[in-house]
Amino acid sequence: MYKIVIDSCGELSEELKMDGHYCNVPLELEIDGYRIVDDETFNQQDFLQRVKNGVHSPKSSCPSPECYMSAYEGEADHVYVVTLSGKLSGSYNSAVLAAQLFEEEHGEEKKIHVFNSRSASIGETIIGMKIQELEEAGESFEKVVEDVETYIGSMNTFFVLETMETLRKAGRLSNLKSLVANTFNIKPVMGSTKEGTIQQLGAARGMKKALIKMVEDMVKVTKNCENRVLAISYCNCPERAQFVKETVQKFAKFKKIVVVNTAGVSTMYANDGGVILAV
Repeated sequence: MYKIVIDSCGELSEELKMDGHYCNVPLELEIDGYRIVDDETFNQQDFLQRVKNGVHSPKSSCPSPECYMSAYEGEADHVYVVTLSGKLSGSYNSAVLAAQLFEEEHGEEKKIHVFNSRSASIGETIIGMKIQELEEAGESFEKVVEDVETYIGSMNTFFVLETMETLRKAGRLSNLKSLVANTFNIKPVMGSTKEGTIQQLGAARGMKKALIKMVEDMVKVTKNCENRVLAISYCNCPERAQFVKETVQKFAKFKKIVVVNTAGVSTMYANDGGVILAV
């Protein structure tokens, strides 16, 4: 048996929630002293309103090793853990420490591997889906780990946001880029680096043009599209997600396209109107 543990920055579709092999370990959010657990109780509309009315920028805190250790419990003898980029959060280090502590307490009764997604949001989810694909194909634990690490190295994550304020306040980009974007309606097309940090890939005037450019940039660097899963997550803008999906389908054919609404941590960074794409 196997289990796929994903921190709550990775959104699970309703299908995956019902699958039985997946579980989320929640991060916590804070806005002006009000704390929110990023689990099934997360209310996106309430959170977005609190951010809009808030005095300070929202913050997140990673799960404790104890939370991860609890997630490792159960009948599964293969446990795969996917966290958001180690360059962006302490979630990866916490999960690794939990694996070490779990082994000290329980011995080698089960095999645990923690993957640094070098991504976030729906990027974590498609890593989980790749793990499941390989497990269901009968690969050994060691071969799953090897193949998934290779898969992570081939992945790319892109996003376009309505506002860059949360990223700016969190120190993820310069004040200048944020100011220019807000003043001239320039929408930067952002993406992940191979190390798991954030970079600007380009820019366009207006959201629609930026979304199209994001898709064009994605197609340019994605090989064997027909054999890959592409995922789209969106923050309170299903029509934009649908536009991105339709645009993708004009450029390339993928094995599967998954579309989900952002959970708490991704909502905090994407902000109202943001769209994330991972492949």
